[in-house]
Amino acid sequence: MSRATVLWAIAYTGFGLACALNGTPLFHLGGAQGPSALGWGAAAVGTLAGLASGAVARYGLRPSLRVLLWVACVPAGIAAFGLLMDVITLVFGQGVDSGVAAANHVLAATGVLLLAATARSDRRPSAAAAVRTPSAASRPVQLAACAGTMAFLPYMAMKLVWATGGTFAGISGEEMLEMSERNGASGIWLTLESWGLDGTVLLAALGILLLWALVRPWGQVFPRWTLWLRGRRVPRPLLLAPALTGAATLAPYGLLGVGYAALSTAGVVTMRRGDFHSSSDALLVAWIGMAAFAVHGVALVVAARSYWLRTSSTRPGAVCHGPAERSPSSPRP
Repeated sequence: MSRATVLWAIAYTGFGLACALNGTPLFHLGGAQGPSALGWGAAAVGTLAGLASGAVARYGLRPSLRVLLWVACVPAGIAAFGLLMDVITLVFGQGVDSGVAAANHVLAATGVLLLAATARSDRRPSAAAAVRTPSAASRPVQLAACAGTMAFLPYMAMKLVWATGGTFAGISGEEMLEMSERNGASGIWLTLESWGLDGTVLLAALGILLLWALVRPWGQVFPRWTLWLRGRRVPRPLLLAPALTGAATLAPYGLLGVGYAALSTAGVVTMRRGDFHSSSDALLVAWIGMAAFAVHGVALVVAARSYWLRTSSTRPGAVCHGPAERSPSSPRP
């Protein structure tokens, strides 16, 4: 694993240097480009990761090297922010804001996985380790999943009102469709809108399904309604990869958005009107959207951690026949 991380570090260092020397911005936020000098930062992250993983390959995983690997994970994770948005736009046939920025998101996310795997590479499963019995998450984790689900309901209702031609926050469904066309929405997106469906509602429904798969036993073994897959063990990356990607995007985006909405409500800053008829309409929509992203994103973090622990066979003190978490209602030994 450390050698694969070294190869990634060399590639990411070269990518950052190439962007910095050519003046190509690595980051885009909406339509705004970030400074090309951030390419030097990417090169520095790749260099740090390369030195640390190279030392692991040569000398083994030592505590100081583990710390360096986790340190490198932080900026790599920040650089991967926006990967979920890229995936969403591509799924619906739209182009990304920048091919270079999208490549940076993919490379950085790959680096996070490799760095984390290298930092945990000394945790080998024992010979007696076995697959855990499918188990539900603890009650607090399931309550977090409930909160993440409920937070999306007002957002989905708002979107469905517009998709079915209704009016909300002073904007009619027809005006919203015109805005989508003006902002370059793809044919797939516009077709769904014409059918009374909204792409973000479908994605929100998938997000809720993912959240409950992380906290219920059927997220570990395919249930009967999956036909030929039923009874088979669910591969951990199948749920953890989208959960971690979603959490890394939705949680910080939503929390920052909620903070900005709170400042706007308090009159500290002014909410930009954008395509809405008034700032108050824009603020209402911002509260609904950002609260949904923030609560669901945090719930994904909690649920993904629970799923990781309940499906891990390398956790210290693990038993091969018991669940990784104990429900508060379960009797103590």
